[in-house]
Amino acid sequence: MSREIIEAVRTIEREKGIEGDTLINALEDALLAAYKKTPGASRHASVELDPELGDFRVFSIDLPPDIEERLLEEARERTLTELERLEAENGERSHTLIIDDDLIIDWSDVPEEQVKRADVTPDDFGRIAAQTAKQVILQRIREAEREMMYEEYVDRVSEVVTGIVQQAGDRNNVLVDLGKVEALLPRSEQVDGERYEQGSRIKAVITEVRSGTKGPQVILSRRDPELIRTLFELEVPEIADGLVEIRAVAREPGYRSKIAVESHAGGVDPVGACVGPRGSRVRMVVSELRGEKIDIIPWNTEPARFVAKALSPARVREVFVDDETKEATVVVPDDQLALAIGKEGLNARLAARLTGWRVDIQSDTEFAQAEADAAYGGGEDDEEFSTRCGAVLSNGKRCPNTALPASRYCGVPAHQELATREPDPAVEAPVTAETPIEAEGDSLDASPSIEEPGSSAPITGNAAEKESADGRIASGTVTIGAPEALAAEPAPPEEVQDAGN
Repeated sequence: MSREIIEAVRTIEREKGIEGDTLINALEDALLAAYKKTPGASRHASVELDPELGDFRVFSIDLPPDIEERLLEEARERTLTELERLEAENGERSHTLIIDDDLIIDWSDVPEEQVKRADVTPDDFGRIAAQTAKQVILQRIREAEREMMYEEYVDRVSEVVTGIVQQAGDRNNVLVDLGKVEALLPRSEQVDGERYEQGSRIKAVITEVRSGTKGPQVILSRRDPELIRTLFELEVPEIADGLVEIRAVAREPGYRSKIAVESHAGGVDPVGACVGPRGSRVRMVVSELRGEKIDIIPWNTEPARFVAKALSPARVREVFVDDETKEATVVVPDDQLALAIGKEGLNARLAARLTGWRVDIQSDTEFAQAEADAAYGGGEDDEEFSTRCGAVLSNGKRCPNTALPASRYCGVPAHQELATREPDPAVEAPVTAETPIEAEGDSLDASPSIEEPGSSAPITGNAAEKESADGRIASGTVTIGAPEALAAEPAPPEEVQDAGN
């Protein structure tokens, strides 16, 4: 039997990849368990196996009473702790009776001179030992394989793996065969609208690895943003080589994703590298994600430009940023407002996640109205402001004259003429504003706006907001009252002084 044991250990070590010491320890435990079942066995014993010769001997262990009691107490505590752990894992209370004769005490720290050893190997121990050893060794082999599998996959968390769908389990969970282990794709980690047919091949991210009695339980996800990053690494050689880096990912699984990319090599276009020739690379990623739309955004260290690009495909007029609060106010043309916000706020939400900024999107009209309200002194609650003439001069400023009694306008004839053009007061028509005039080429797609240090006015790369020789504003002009007020000339200085305000 000696040579057979050694050969079996070496074969298992070679084929299963289990260390020989682990098998030797398992064999010693098996032989000790077999000895415990023989009549007249010593209460405490040890088995020593010579790995070279394959011979084993059983030795009885006698300890001083005080040391024996101390070691038994320690063994009881270890056993109770293990039972409590199992109860917590299983959620059930066990009623296991602890017997001292079944406890395994550890006397390795006891001085050798206090331990009495005697060889008590039975003559017919070989047959019983062989039967018991076979069962225990197989059990230890399974445990060692499970432990090795757990150690292998626990280091692969956040890694994308490819598997074959086995079946849809209870509660719509999907079982995926990864080759060595069967993984679980929970319903909560599946993408809405995706169907997983048995036998189909899918890619997913390992998000968690749990250790269990039946082996490691690998949890997969198809919703994790890391899936997008890894798929691009597989399809784009520039990313795998480090020439292009994915700086940020924002994702609404099944609908749309945005990624920000940056080039670390001169002459390498990060967006073009990810798109590929005729869109071949990004098309492969979209295919794996079952048609999910992907926006590829160039990374920019300037917040205003980055936020503007993140709102793609919408065109952006201006961006005002507050570095302290990390808030960005984005102004877009009126016809781009819905596109910038997206369906149910999807585009704006993804842009905020991608940039890390709080994004407030306003149309030209909304922004111009807010600017005018701020410039005119605070609104209806300000008594002085509410008694002023409601006309706006051609220079964009509100008339400084006081309105006449029972009128919203001053005595200037051109302003009084506005009163005759107003709708019926009973309707309480709101103050109207002329739609801001969009300057040709005024778009942040070509030149984002950035606030100049020390100035609240944005710097744009176009001709927007430039004043002409007569003081008129090229864009963003707001008129309070009827649109015809644009034709009214400013009040002569002497008339303004006569009105008194």
